[in-house]
Amino acid sequence: MARNIFNQPPKDEKESAAPSPTLQKAAKLPGSIGGLRDSLREITANSIRDIEPDQIDMDGLRDRLVLEDTSIDELAESIRKHGQQVPIMVRPTGQPDRYRVIYGRRRLAAIRKIGGPVKAIVRTLDDDASLIAQGQENNLRLDPSFIEKSMFIKEMQELGYKPGVIQDALGLTRQGVSNHRVVIDQLPDGLVQLIGPAHGIGRRQWGDLAALSDKVDLVNSAKEVIAALPDDTPSPERFQAVYSACSHKARADKKPANRGVTSVVKNESGDTVGTLTVDQKAIAIKIAKKDNPEFGQWLEEHAEAALLQLFDTWRNESGSGS
Repeated sequence: MARNIFNQPPKDEKESAAPSPTLQKAAKLPGSIGGLRDSLREITANSIRDIEPDQIDMDGLRDRLVLEDTSIDELAESIRKHGQQVPIMVRPTGQPDRYRVIYGRRRLAAIRKIGGPVKAIVRTLDDDASLIAQGQENNLRLDPSFIEKSMFIKEMQELGYKPGVIQDALGLTRQGVSNHRVVIDQLPDGLVQLIGPAHGIGRRQWGDLAALSDKVDLVNSAKEVIAALPDDTPSPERFQAVYSACSHKARADKKPANRGVTSVVKNESGDTVGTLTVDQKAIAIKIAKKDNPEFGQWLEEHAEAALLQLFDTWRNESGSGS
């Protein structure tokens, strides 16, 4: 389905050349996707060419956000020892001996590190067919995480790909595409790149994190949390650490309800007359009839006059006008 846009372990070179069960099932799929998968399988054996890496451009929709990391070094070492077992796919650019990668960016980056030609399938595909090939090949290799699909959907839509093409590339319904886009639009720029693909973390959990964005600076909080973690902390654990810290901070920063300050008013004999409560919104005088029923009854009858008298006294003392 969607591209894997984050760093993944070097699984690419450990897959056998035999068709996978998923690939065998694909032969039964009707329409353009089934035909495309059949074509990919049929041409693999007889259309592989050796191409120098510097002849291949890596622009356009990318499979990965980051290609310079330890997993690329590990993949490069695996290819150095065992050879490139799985070809990449490229398409001509229109310039002599120049190609643009469709899928296999990690393999290409690894081979650039160790040197030598890259095994590639060369296909002449338009943008839509290239996108579908990219998404389907990546899905056969490693099921993308929820947030990887969301990032891919956002980029495809911003580049103007039609809804049907996006749905075919990802194997999602229109509602499924919408569900992914809603979440990614709520997340601040840079947060996903800090956390990574977070396999196993789904829509609800990412949505819960996004909901904290109006209470917590998610990006700066994530930077602080991740800086304190070991460098090899798996992405799902980074997500959990960031979410836990941001949730705690949101609760801590929540202002407690202002219940005001209440004082007990007593007479010269020490008997309670009533209570006076002052907060940001109001001043309240409370007389408990059970404690002083006669005074309570009198105040009920004279409260309005007493309040006006207090107001007049304030006005006279402060010199305020009417």
